[in-house]
Amino acid sequence: MFCPQCGFNNDQQSRHCSQCGAALQPPAAIQPPVPQYPAPPPQYPAPGAQPYYAPPPFQPGVPVILPPVPNYMTQAVLVTLFCCLPLGIVGIIRAGDVNKRLAANDYAGALAASKSARSILWWGFGSGLVIGIIYALVQFANVANH
Repeated sequence: MFCPQCGFNNDQQSRHCSQCGAALQPPAAIQPPVPQYPAPPPQYPAPGAQPYYAPPPFQPGVPVILPPVPNYMTQAVLVTLFCCLPLGIVGIIRAGDVNKRLAANDYAGALAASKSARSILWWGFGSGLVIGIIYALVQFANVANH
């Protein structure tokens, strides 16, 4: 062990420097460094695992204001008129079901009906788009043959 004052090399068990008499401090136990890991990324629920809105906790005397639930009625009418009549009609029924559930204070049911209406309308839009493309290709082939 080296003396911090004069630098003389002493025995490990010495408490005082044999050259200058200064008090020696035993070497501090070397601690291995604690690994620093980055913070884990935030965990989000899997799609479809829970509703996309969790209502706030209830507090007596405080009014609870919930965000509006979209009913997709306008989109349902447009899908019915321009894309796919059967799925558009089902979409109109589901959009009306959203309003009925909200009137009955069934917020979770209204969210589920809204999600159902949205998925049905996307299917109707996609099928109308595919049918329109097929119809355009058939008409193009018909004009090319004549």
